[in-house]
Amino acid sequence: MHTPGAAHRPRVLLSMGPGIAERLLDTRHHTRLAALARTDPRLVAHELADPTPAVAAALADAEVLLTCWGAPPLTGRVLDAAPRLRAVVHAAGSVKHHLTDACWERGIAVASAAAANALPVAEYTLAAILFANKGVLHAAHRYRGLRTAHDWHRELGAAGNYHRTVGVIGASRIGRRVIELLRPFDLHVLLYDPCVTDADATRLGVRPVPLDALCAGSDIVTVHAPELPATRHLLGARELALLPDGATLINTARGSLVDGAALLPELVSGRLHAVLDVTEPELPPAGSPLYELPNVLLTPHVAGSLGTELHRLADHALDELERYAQGQPFTDPVRPEQLPHSA
Repeated sequence: MHTPGAAHRPRVLLSMGPGIAERLLDTRHHTRLAALARTDPRLVAHELADPTPAVAAALADAEVLLTCWGAPPLTGRVLDAAPRLRAVVHAAGSVKHHLTDACWERGIAVASAAAANALPVAEYTLAAILFANKGVLHAAHRYRGLRTAHDWHRELGAAGNYHRTVGVIGASRIGRRVIELLRPFDLHVLLYDPCVTDADATRLGVRPVPLDALCAGSDIVTVHAPELPATRHLLGARELALLPDGATLINTARGSLVDGAALLPELVSGRLHAVLDVTEPELPPAGSPLYELPNVLLTPHVAGSLGTELHRLADHALDELERYAQGQPFTDPVRPEQLPHSA
C-alpha cells in the first residue's frame, strides 16, 4: 500500500464476469466509487490475458483491481502487464479462482468480502434449521395432499425446536455466524472442526465432538467446511448411516463434501431429510429424484448473496477501497497461509 495517511484517488479497474458489475453496483455505489478512485465504471475487464486495447491501457495504469465472481486469473503474464498494481479488492468470498502465486510473490495486498458474503448463507441456514426441526416441509407437503382437517399435533408430535441438537461441521466464517445466530434458541450445538481447540469451542459456546459423535447425536447436521481434497465426501455412507432416523442434513457449502450416491438412497427411503443448496454435480440431472422427493428442499445455490444482498458486498469492498486510499490496512485481508484451509 501507499504511505499511511497519504490519502489519494487510486486508479481502479473493475474486473469480473459479464453482467456482474450491473448487479453489484447501483447508482449510489458508482457515485461513491467516483469519489474514491479514478476509474471508468463502464469499462469492466472480463478478460485480462488477451485484453482489448482499452482494457490493456487501463490495466497498465491500474493501482487497484476491484473484482468479483468471474474475475479472470491474475497470472504472472497478466501482472507483467500491470506494473503499478498494488492491491486487489474482491467483492465476494473466495479468491482462489483468480489469485495465483504470482500475486503473493509480488506483494500485492488482497481484501475479500467473505465476511459479508457469510451473512446470507448463515441466515438461510438458520431458517432451514428452524423449519426442519418444526417439520414445516413435511407439514406443507401433507397439507397440500390432505386439504382437510387433521390431527397435526399427533402427526408432528416429535417436531419442534425445544432442546433439539444441531451439529455444525466447520467453524468457518459461515459456521461461526450460524453458531452465533443459534444462541437465542433453546438448542444444543455440537461442533466438529479438527482445527478448533477446546478453548475455542468454549468461547463459541459449543461442545466439540468427533465427526462420528456429531452425526450420531444430532437432529440437524449442517455443513460449513471448505472444499479441500481432505474434505471430499467428508459425509459418506458410513457417516450418513450414523444420523438418527428423521434427521436432516443441510448443505450450503459445496456439493463435494457429501457423497451424493450414498445420500440418495437415504433420502429415497425417507429415513433422512435434506436441505440442499449445493450438489455434485452443481446442476442435478433432469431426472434426479432430488427434484421430486417430499423430504428434500432443493435450491439452486442461492444461499449466498443475491439481489439486494449483493449491495452489501459492494459496500464492504468500497469500505476497503476507502481504507486503501487513506493509507490504512484492510479490515479483512487475505493472507496466502490461509488459503490451504479456506474455501
